Amino acid sequence: MNNQAFHHPIGIQAEDIDHMGHVNNSVYLKWVQEAVVEFWEKVAPPEAVAKHLWIALSHEIKYRRPTFLDDLVVADVIAERVEGAKAFFTTVIKRGEVVLAEVKSQWCCLDAVTHRPARLARDVAARFLPKD
Repeated sequence: MNNQAFHHPIGIQAEDIDHMGHVNNSVYLKWVQEAVVEFWEKVAPPEAVAKHLWIALSHEIKYRRPTFLDDLVVADVIAERVEGAKAFFTTVIKRGEVVLAEVKSQWCCLDAVTHRPARLARDVAARFLPKD
């Protein structure tokens, strides 16, 4: 998985479309949330998934092009780095090769029981990160 983006297909629903006929900006946050969490669930070992939760701390979104109901869209997620309990991701939302939005986000890993920040074990974090 390292050195590659995680591909998350996106299903666009009629309720995602706003009064201007394209996907509402707030929906992109839902897509990022779904994509990053699915990435975690696919890459992390099941015991790590059971012990940890993720919350978003911040998102910086650059909207490039509008997205429409019939578009075939994918979110490509790349884990950039882990610092303590924080992880930094880039998510690129695309229609084919056309970039619709780029999202830089910061997440905090939590212990699933205490809901306190928790560092990932190095071997778990290494599953996400690009190899040097």
